[in-house]
Amino acid sequence: MGELFQPSHLLVILLVAFVFFGGKKLPELGAGLGKGIRSFKESMREMTTDHDKIETPPAKQPETAEKS
Repeated sequence: MGELFQPSHLLVILLVAFVFFGGKKLPELGAGLGKGIRSFKESMREMTTDHDKIETPPAKQPETAEKS
């Protein structure tokens, strides 16, 4: 069994998408997909920077002094 994404397979997929959606709709779909990917990357970046900003409380020190 060959590779799934051979150039001929990709051409057939693009041709079907062109016939199904039409020439005018494809750029709009591409732009929407690009915006979605950009938004996803931005939110992932915000999550990692928010995680880095969270300060962990200092470890509790054991009490060595005896109570009188």
